[in-house]
Amino acid sequence: NAEGEILGRLASRIAVLLRGKHKPEFERNLDLGDTVIVENVDKIKVTGNKFNDKIYYKSSDRPGGLKKTTMKAIVMDKGWGEILRRSVYRMLPGNHLRSDIM
Repeated sequence: NAEGEILGRLASRIAVLLRGKHKPEFERNLDLGDTVIVENVDKIKVTGNKFNDKIYYKSSDRPGGLKKTTMKAIVMDKGWGEILRRSVYRMLPGNHLRSDIM
């Protein structure tokens, strides 16, 4: 239940659970198959003025290919679930297991 939770702290807890670090049989090179279902995602809190000021960057590695999007625009377009998904995705290790874990 994400009601009243702060975005970063919630994403950090979810990332730990998805990796399986709470289990005694945890191994860094394996996806243990854990899943997390989050309810009330639309009631997440964001500290400070991040809702208006936070900018997400996406690059195509081409000249002029840098795209900027604000948190507010993403929430209006795709909802709070996308913000939480991006936060958790970036907290996971950037290796070949990241897409499998998500």
